[in-house]
Amino acid sequence: MKLNELQASEGSRTLRTRKGRGRSAGKGKTSGRGQKGQKARSKTRLGFEGGQMPLYRRIPKRGFTNIGRKEYAIVNVATLEERFDDGAEITPTVLVESGVIKNELNGIKILGEGELTKKFTVKASKFSKTAVTAIESAGGKTEVI
Repeated sequence: MKLNELQASEGSRTLRTRKGRGRSAGKGKTSGRGQKGQKARSKTRLGFEGGQMPLYRRIPKRGFTNIGRKEYAIVNVATLEERFDDGAEITPTVLVESGVIKNELNGIKILGEGELTKKFTVKASKFSKTAVTAIESAGGKTEVI
């Protein structure tokens, strides 16, 4: 046997059935779907359950999603005390680079949980009242960006 004499075995290679190609092909006219009815149609709409009340209509609808809501990355005063040296200027980019937060989201909010002894200049989008008092009582400054 030579390479040019190789052939596929009998019946291993068949052409796909092309539907809607006349009566002689065997799948003409209705293309094997029968006469009318749901199975003869090309498609049903998304979420259709055969006439049963669909899931998205059965489930109660409550509340709403506030698409204008802003989410802030939260940092506590205690974290600043641990991570930074005395007299440091803390900005959003410094917080991301040092790994305190992953990303800024819509801004950074400083909360007043923990004690602060070091003097910082903190620049952030928002501050809680306790955070402002903690930073300023330690001799630092707060600046809203």
